[in-house]
Amino acid sequence: MMKNITKYIFSAFLVLTLLVSCDDGFDDLNTDKVRLVSIDPTYQLNTAIIQGAPDFNNNLPYQVSIVRQMASPFTGFSTGANLNQDNRAQTRFLWAQGYLTTIKNLVDGIAAIEDDPEKTNLLSMLRIWRAHEFMILTDTYGDIPYLEGGKGFLEQISLPVYTPQEQIYDDLLSELESASAALDPSKDAVEQELMYAGAGIDDNIQAWKRMGYSLLLRAAMRLVKVDAAKAQEFAAKAIAGGIMTSNADNAMVRHDASFRNGLGESLNGGVSGVFYLDKEFVDFLRDNDDPRLSTIAVRYVGSDSQGGQKPENADRDPSVQIGMPQGFDNTTIAPQVAEDGLASLYDYSQLDRTRLGSPEAPTFYVTYSETLLLYAEAIVKGWATGDANAVYQNAIRANMEQFSAWPGNTTIPESDINTYLSTHSLTPGMELEQINNQYWVSSFLNGSESWANFRRSGFPNVAPNPYPGSELKTEPFIRRLTYPDSERTVNAANLDQAISRQGPDNLETRVWWDKKP
Repeated sequence: MMKNITKYIFSAFLVLTLLVSCDDGFDDLNTDKVRLVSIDPTYQLNTAIIQGAPDFNNNLPYQVSIVRQMASPFTGFSTGANLNQDNRAQTRFLWAQGYLTTIKNLVDGIAAIEDDPEKTNLLSMLRIWRAHEFMILTDTYGDIPYLEGGKGFLEQISLPVYTPQEQIYDDLLSELESASAALDPSKDAVEQELMYAGAGIDDNIQAWKRMGYSLLLRAAMRLVKVDAAKAQEFAAKAIAGGIMTSNADNAMVRHDASFRNGLGESLNGGVSGVFYLDKEFVDFLRDNDDPRLSTIAVRYVGSDSQGGQKPENADRDPSVQIGMPQGFDNTTIAPQVAEDGLASLYDYSQLDRTRLGSPEAPTFYVTYSETLLLYAEAIVKGWATGDANAVYQNAIRANMEQFSAWPGNTTIPESDINTYLSTHSLTPGMELEQINNQYWVSSFLNGSESWANFRRSGFPNVAPNPYPGSELKTEPFIRRLTYPDSERTVNAANLDQAISRQGPDNLETRVWWDKKP
């Protein structure tokens, strides 16, 4: 009996010892050695920058086509502005990209370091890029989940309320102003961000500051039709803070053979014969003897099918370029093809897929050229001081010099730039049109920005798409994209509140800052 009691006591002691030992190493034992348990917010910033790039689905079917830069006659997955129809399989892409990837990473990264005094520069970068991404979303859809957007994990907000766009812009302006001002080269180095440090720019903190203030100028100028006083106030703050000073400040992502441009991959893949340069865009460049046309366009002369688009048929001479007119689908365009003297619709000019449309082409978000054009407009409006014509011409030069960043021998000769500038000065009374026509060219391939500036400024003065099956009844151009069907399924009450405030969920309802003249 005594032997059994001793045995039980020893067993109990052994179990207790093991339990205490297990508890001592519990945290270590239950930490996954393979999966991440935390993320460096720098990588979240980089993910948001990369994943937010304009690609095929979030750029060509609507944005680029609305502003008459490119066109497609084909229906199906490419249906959009080419037919002025609401294709919700396409209108959802920016929303999904934003909320599932870019916004989620930026909001989470900000939350991780917002109280860390050692991470002020990284925090400012995250805030600036969050403003950039939210600006694209609200310019596209109008009222969106903003104050509660991206907080599903952090605050368990699975059904976020939609914020009115006027309130969104108030906060965007405040965020861009304060985050840009807070950037300080004497504080934390952010050596692994890819926008500037990744490009080998030593003083990347000041580069981010100039980009932040340039983005503030962009946001301020959005308000010219609804609140000119506030637009002037924040434009002045942006210019005083210090906007971009050269093409080295361009907010861009570089691509190579191992890190490819998504838009370029699509254009060189299954959709290579789907999109063409728009007639209005080609005519504008050719009629102005613009040297950019020879680097943008290629025409596969005599192509009677997509298979005819071969390198041996490629002609980049500006004089032979013929843009595709809108108003047709692939079954009704045949008479127009014959009138234009072409072998087939595949004979129209395209974006050169070996140059600007290459998988190794860079992606531009905010550029020195665009910033100077907004600055020139501010001068014309009397909101800033300076020589508007000199700034305007420097903006054109900057965009032409920017072409050297693309692959395929795209550098525009200095003599061609000087010749163009010698005949392109601002004309009194036409300054706003001329400035924004150049913005149209400078923002080529960044469809969200081209479209937003087109709605804001009213330029270029292009003809509406005359397609007879258009769903537009009260507007000549598409003014916004529709909310994804998933919001109707999971967040209907908040969606309905936004629609009741903003207007019908269709392609014609104008966003808050897009006020009718």
